[in-house]
Amino acid sequence: MSQPRWAVVVPVKRLSAAKSRLRGALPGVPHEDLALALAADTLRAVLACPAVAEALVVTDDARVAAAARAAGAQVLPDQPDAGLNAAFRHGAAHAPAGWVAGLTADLPALRPTELAGALLAAQAGDDGVRRFVADAPGLGTVLLAAPPGVDLEPRFGVGSAAAHTASGALPLPGDWPSLRRDVDTADDLAAAARLGLGPRTAALVAAACPARSTS
Repeated sequence: MSQPRWAVVVPVKRLSAAKSRLRGALPGVPHEDLALALAADTLRAVLACPAVAEALVVTDDARVAAAARAAGAQVLPDQPDAGLNAAFRHGAAHAPAGWVAGLTADLPALRPTELAGALLAAQAGDDGVRRFVADAPGLGTVLLAAPPGVDLEPRFGVGSAAAHTASGALPLPGDWPSLRRDVDTADDLAAAARLGLGPRTAALVAAACPARSTS
């Protein structure tokens, strides 16, 4: 029997405000281009995942919206200054009935097979309980999954792994390094590069190499 397929919500901030701690990580590369590449490579992996039926990108950035539509995602308008959790709730409210996941947009090394593995693991405990995947350090959250009829109830932000646990969600313990490797800093980007970046982020890193070597 085939497994149910997922709607995945991916909020993306306005590029000028996104990933502020990553600013200057690639000399000579405009910051907005890097932020867009992270989101585009994340979305590329989501849409290539066989467990995913639909991707919903929540954004008020025109460049992000254009890239998302071109990739085949549905775009929903974000409410300025409403915050990340409001964007996740907005996307989940417009998702088809069924399994829904919220995913951060800064996973440029994400492999579709690892995302599929995490979603399958979430489905395996079909008990009406939300489940989440913590980031590599174990403090944040990269993926939050809700079964049919259960609100997503996102608690993304500082200390979100503990916040999701406190809200009743259960952690998924699988070995998914590319899923857990979110990128907030230059060190995170280097760690993602060691796993293998998606094409848009990889191209920017390659373009920055000459500048980096002379800096």
